[in-house]
Amino acid sequence: MTSKCYLLPQVSKSKRINVLKNKERRPGEKNRSEAGNRSSRGHATAKPAAVRQAPRPRERAAKPAPAAAPAETRPLLPRSGERPPERVPIILESSGAGDFHLIDSGNGLKLEQYGPYRIVRPEAQALWQPSLPAHLWEKADALFTGDTDEDGMGRWRFTKEALGETWPLSLLGTDFLGRFTSFRHVGVFPEQIVHWEWMKNRIEEAKRPVKVLNLFGYTGVASLVAAAAGAEVTHVDASKKAIGWARENQSLARLDKAPIRWICEDAMKFILREERRGNRYDIILTDPPKFGRGPNGEVWQLFDHLPLMLDICRELLSPKAIGLVLTAYSIRASFYSIHELMRETMRGAGGAVESGELVIREAGLDGKTPGRALSTSLFSRWVPA
Repeated sequence: MTSKCYLLPQVSKSKRINVLKNKERRPGEKNRSEAGNRSSRGHATAKPAAVRQAPRPRERAAKPAPAAAPAETRPLLPRSGERPPERVPIILESSGAGDFHLIDSGNGLKLEQYGPYRIVRPEAQALWQPSLPAHLWEKADALFTGDTDEDGMGRWRFTKEALGETWPLSLLGTDFLGRFTSFRHVGVFPEQIVHWEWMKNRIEEAKRPVKVLNLFGYTGVASLVAAAAGAEVTHVDASKKAIGWARENQSLARLDKAPIRWICEDAMKFILREERRGNRYDIILTDPPKFGRGPNGEVWQLFDHLPLMLDICRELLSPKAIGLVLTAYSIRASFYSIHELMRETMRGAGGAVESGELVIREAGLDGKTPGRALSTSLFSRWVPA
């Protein structure tokens, strides 16, 4: 894998604001209960259903939909002390790893290599013209068609022959299944490779037992990378399909005996309970959607609920914490928004907060020819001194 982390000269906030495309979330966000669509969950109470009319005589009443579970919450804790020093803006760049690389992009599309397959998917931020000729794009094995919005449903068109629903992939030495889903996702978000590599290195360097909490864990690739590095992992996702897919990946990665807890639950409910229990983690990864619903109708709104989520995550960090990592997709905001929130949350904790963007560098047909950088998401990461 080729990845880079570089710190850009400090510039004004106005020059750094990036307007991102709408995203379902990681898995859409219209309803992330689909495993192919990154699962979504939250803690806010859903709006009550409209009052139903009384049934006519001899007419059977429709069964009412189950009401959303009451939201669990708590006030934000007061924080004092100095805010951690900042490192901004940082660009975490990947040019691919293992079975993945970005071949080319342009005209609102991206051409990617996933193992033996070349696929074309919509990419709103690819505003430029493709570098490669059209006939090479036309030779792709699969093309996602349908709603061009990130959370829109559609279908895959196979240009040569029908392909199976799943196929084996590998990243950072971890095997898992790719899958053609109706929400354009294939089971992994490769821009996260830089975070996973960072996590893998920190776990191996620790020379002690490390506990990792992976919130909104989707298909479990990050959890498997952490477990393979020697960590004890708790993986939380509200989608039963995503958890089932993650268990398949665990078997494919030959990590059946690895210490991974697969928790199918609303993320906010889970971390509130962990806080009450006094459980602590050394590394916390959280990759929340912009909007989503939990298994019992819980509603998640990123701007409404993210401050409390980070506040609880701070309480879940162990005394020898290694890091708290947040990524955010599909929000019309600068990375400074989550950067300043992270610094406020970590007041008095020391360490530093580094924030910026995750980008993937085009690597050409051979996977070795650097091209343009495609921005994928915002991130903010607290690390100890």
